[in-house]
Amino acid sequence: MPSLFRRKPADLVADSVTEVTESPATPVQPTAKGYTPSKKELGLATRKRAEAERRRAAEPPPADRREAMRRMREKRRAERHEANVGMRRGDDRYLTARDRGPERALARDIVDSRRTAGTWFFGGALLVLVGSSGAMPSIVQLLSNGIWVLLAVAVLVDSVLIYRKIKSRVRERFPDTTQKLVGVSLYGVMRGLTFRRMRIPAPRVELGDRI
Repeated sequence: MPSLFRRKPADLVADSVTEVTESPATPVQPTAKGYTPSKKELGLATRKRAEAERRRAAEPPPADRREAMRRMREKRRAERHEANVGMRRGDDRYLTARDRGPERALARDIVDSRRTAGTWFFGGALLVLVGSSGAMPSIVQLLSNGIWVLLAVAVLVDSVLIYRKIKSRVRERFPDTTQKLVGVSLYGVMRGLTFRRMRIPAPRVELGDRI
């Protein structure tokens, strides 16, 4: 039997290389850097892409120019509808620069969580306009003018309170904001002058909620 001590060093090196080569390689797990989408997100994106491709494949090409224009109008109408829905929902992708940003979202929530005198201003102004006409008795005209003054004072006081509250809350929650606090506060004041049902984006908080 050949002895191990009689083998040449070159043979020992060759045997070691052979053992390493013949051993099964262990797969190296790649190190993920940054965000890795989950299987659910990847599957959802794949399904959406497959559905879009399926719709494009199923839709025959337009027969003539009129058909192509009709499809283009329908597509634009669908895009406008989607944008309007997203804007009312408060989706940043569809908001204008005036409404975009967490600071302005906070201002909207502050206004929408309270009753504002501005929502009564225009309705009261209509009543005052009717009551102050020359056909009305003088007592009615006097009362109308008094109501007008009370409404104006109430809107002014309420606007000042909204302005100060928004400015304080934005400074407290976003100390490093680059937004101008005056502009954000005035944005909230103008929203307070609009009827609640007509506000865009639509209110996402209820009256009386703590903000």
